[in-house]
Amino acid sequence: MSEVFAHDAPGPHLIRDGRLETDTARLFAPDPEVAAEGQVPRDEPDWIVPLSTWKTSRATLRRHHHPVAVLLEPDADLRELADADGTLNPSGIAFIAVDFPIYTDGRGYSLAQLLRTRYQWQGELRAVGDVMIDTIHYQARVGFNSFLVKPGHDPHKALAAFNTFTVHYQKTYPAPTAA
Repeated sequence: MSEVFAHDAPGPHLIRDGRLETDTARLFAPDPEVAAEGQVPRDEPDWIVPLSTWKTSRATLRRHHHPVAVLLEPDADLRELADADGTLNPSGIAFIAVDFPIYTDGRGYSLAQLLRTRYQWQGELRAVGDVMIDTIHYQARVGFNSFLVKPGHDPHKALAAFNTFTVHYQKTYPAPTAA
């Protein structure tokens, strides 16, 4: 799992809806020596939990005052994120983060497309991990609307990369509209 979160790189490396922000998210790491059920972060803002934590403790997490983000690895089974009826209930989810462990791993693009189309996810969809200037344009085209830019990459240049191409040959996912 890529571990590129706020505590690793100070400064505004998060692009959300076309604006630079400082990333305040922190990854919750459950203790592998303890039963997974009930291991949840404190009820505070800015937690990201692995899909395994969401899966075992979603009822508890949905009762929290502060919603959590859910981190998906590239091989995630989206049925585990959905409720028993197969729908994706956004209750208790601040955003969904998809890990790109290496920029050549395209599975995150497929997850984004499925989340936006089949599961009708309308909330924030964040690309994390090996997110570079060269990839965010394409990530945005499949439905990502926030990007944790890899340290060492200029976030201002990453913002400019959204305008790299003016003509597209394939369809794009429309960005979610603000409610």
